[in-house]
Amino acid sequence: MSLAVYNTMSHRKEEFRPREEGKVGMYVCGPTVYNYIHVGNGRAYLVFDVIRRYLSYRGYEVLYVQNFTDVDDKIINRAREEGKEPGEIALLYEAAFLEDMRALNVKPPDVAPRATETIPRMIEMIQGLVDKGYAYAVDGDVFFRVESFEGYGKLSGRSLDDMRAGERVEVDERKANPMDFALWKASKPGEPAWDSPWGKGRPGWHIECSAMSLHYLGMGFDIHGGGQDLVFPHHENEIAQSEAFAGTEPFVRYWLHNGFVNIQEEKMSKSLGNIILVREILKKYPADAVRLLALQTHYRNPIDFGPEALEEARRAYERLENCFFALDAFMARPGLRTAPQRTQREVALSDSFFDFERRFEEAMDDDFNTARAIGVIFELAKELNTYLDEQERYQTPAAPMVASHGRDTLLKLCNILGLFSPEAVEAESRGAGASSEETSGGFPTAERLIELLLEVRAVARENRQFETADLIRTRLRELGIRVDDLRDGQRWKYVGPSA
Repeated sequence: MSLAVYNTMSHRKEEFRPREEGKVGMYVCGPTVYNYIHVGNGRAYLVFDVIRRYLSYRGYEVLYVQNFTDVDDKIINRAREEGKEPGEIALLYEAAFLEDMRALNVKPPDVAPRATETIPRMIEMIQGLVDKGYAYAVDGDVFFRVESFEGYGKLSGRSLDDMRAGERVEVDERKANPMDFALWKASKPGEPAWDSPWGKGRPGWHIECSAMSLHYLGMGFDIHGGGQDLVFPHHENEIAQSEAFAGTEPFVRYWLHNGFVNIQEEKMSKSLGNIILVREILKKYPADAVRLLALQTHYRNPIDFGPEALEEARRAYERLENCFFALDAFMARPGLRTAPQRTQREVALSDSFFDFERRFEEAMDDDFNTARAIGVIFELAKELNTYLDEQERYQTPAAPMVASHGRDTLLKLCNILGLFSPEAVEAESRGAGASSEETSGGFPTAERLIELLLEVRAVARENRQFETADLIRTRLRELGIRVDDLRDGQRWKYVGPSA
């Protein structure tokens, strides 16, 4: 089955055929770095992280570009509020963004240009648009003339008449048309400014992404991504200025947009006061639980990030985690030996692992349908749990080999979605013995102290002092330490404080 993607431009699914066989150029609009990102922003980066991972899994060489908008009205206003320089604010929140992305297990882009580093390219584009009659200068500002571009509105499906009637446009008598948008803004006192043919100023938001994407990926690159809120005006304006400047089309082959985030069925917005920061949500929930919640809904559909949905995602994550724990515990049993002779049941189960992979790929090939793909993962986990239950009654000679094959398949599918990274699973498998150092600076490590508490708990359980054992487990959980009782002992993992 070939990969099909939903193209916002055509409003239908299309077979994915990249510009260059075996290679994909991909651009995603990055953050405006003036504040910490919220889960609405975070969903876009998580979605396109998974799309990028799957394209790589399918064998494509992916060049992923994601910018930083580090000059903008919002940054300037935030700097004034905090009594800092705009550049200082931008670097502060750029670092915070990178920190949040690492915490979400979002892979860094291959190229992460800052807008301020690409201004010469922007000036070159703006001058080209002026020379061709697509743009005009007024009092140090430069505007794009929307009526000069015949295809304006083709992405959003809006006509200029509809836009005039339905959009709130800032009135500027200097514009030839109220819908004309700024390519260059004359500087005001105290604002960042660069020299240009029109005087000191700074670029408009839309030209930034055009200049950066074209600089690194060239005209006609494969995928441009972002949230649905960027379709108009941002992406519409990108198309107009890029195709007008280049004199060719398309600017982008496939436009992909993710849906909005709701909080308890209300759209997340500053006006409603229901903004949730990514870093705040990760204090209460494991990153993989947040990823699961985001991926259990198709990326084009709206998603609810309310407390009930998050708790459900946490429980789903723990079911998968418990499956890995159970598989690891089974394979770690002392004296366990394996032999190649499989029962008919085990032959069928082993064959089904390949079928699970095929079904997973079919789901992802259908416009990156992570909801169906996750369903396949949970079906596989259920099969493996059933098999382990069977082994409790009668252990077959090939059981370790079959369990290992199943675990590898489950982990492989999870990893494609950015779940259960190999490093994290390895740490979970080591459990209480995870620490490689017994002390730090002369003091016992936190891992060693947890191990000691669990030794005390084990003795309490042996002596049937269950209240003491339960108290230790409960207090550890309050500190964010989850303890699981297994057939052959205990395992622990830091999952963060309880919500």
